[in-house]
Amino acid sequence: MATGKDGPFDDRDGWIWFDGELVPWREAQVHVLTHALHYASSVFEGQRAYNGTIFKLTEHSERLRRSASLLGFELPWSVEEIDAACKGVLKANKFTDAYMRPVAWRGSESMGVAPGKTRPHLAIAAWEWGKYFDPEIAKDGIRLDIAPWRRPAPYTAPSESKAAGLYMICTLSKQHAESRGYHDALMLDWRGRVAEATGANIFFAKNGALHTPVPDCFLDGITRRTVMDLARRRGIEVVERPIWPEELEGFQQAFLTGTAAEVTAIQSIGPYQFGSVEMARQLDKDYEDLVHGRIPNA
Repeated sequence: MATGKDGPFDDRDGWIWFDGELVPWREAQVHVLTHALHYASSVFEGQRAYNGTIFKLTEHSERLRRSASLLGFELPWSVEEIDAACKGVLKANKFTDAYMRPVAWRGSESMGVAPGKTRPHLAIAAWEWGKYFDPEIAKDGIRLDIAPWRRPAPYTAPSESKAAGLYMICTLSKQHAESRGYHDALMLDWRGRVAEATGANIFFAKNGALHTPVPDCFLDGITRRTVMDLARRRGIEVVERPIWPEELEGFQQAFLTGTAAEVTAIQSIGPYQFGSVEMARQLDKDYEDLVHGRIPNA
């Protein structure tokens, strides 16, 4: 996970793109009365650069603008301008392999539930970051708890937006899981169906086919779609369907996908054990080959 091994995230050397210009890392600040801090009017992206190239950058920039629009504010920067800014951040910090965090939010011009005439802001930071889960632990599969919190119904929140406010229950669920000795948590949706982990999509394998929940109340991840394409290249059937928790007992393998998690095998979820990590390892290798340019883009 992202930690402060290089010091707190607000006290580092480097450059952050902030509203159109590169500023020294420590000077990229917002006021305590910023609307986003009080009312969660903020959206973000997580993306990775490999060998100096940001993987599926334009898809991330498009989603960032769409996420902001779903929250009711329009970014004055085009997709092309956001793409260029991300590349500029990578170059300014002299990174070739890095995690990147574009974040957009409403400013401090107005305070109250209604945003008033708040101005949109955009910042882009990058830092060197290895695997999300400890590779020594992840090689045999991580252990998931079953979260006490559920993904909300799509008519209660803008679930197609990568909005900061939607991650509150993810933070609570992951914190709860780690306090109980697990690495992450499986979240159910408001109906009680399997949804996702706290920051990654989930897949299950049975009799050579992959099964994954329909993303109707959580993000249809960019990595999720990429791995589905990679699986189909191998002739693996991919089935998107509702999945109920009692089905977990019948699955033979499970894994997570996400920009941070990449492809991470799952050893167990609550009381349910999975006997193999073979498919996760193969798709993880395919994903590594793809993002490093060793096979054509999916």
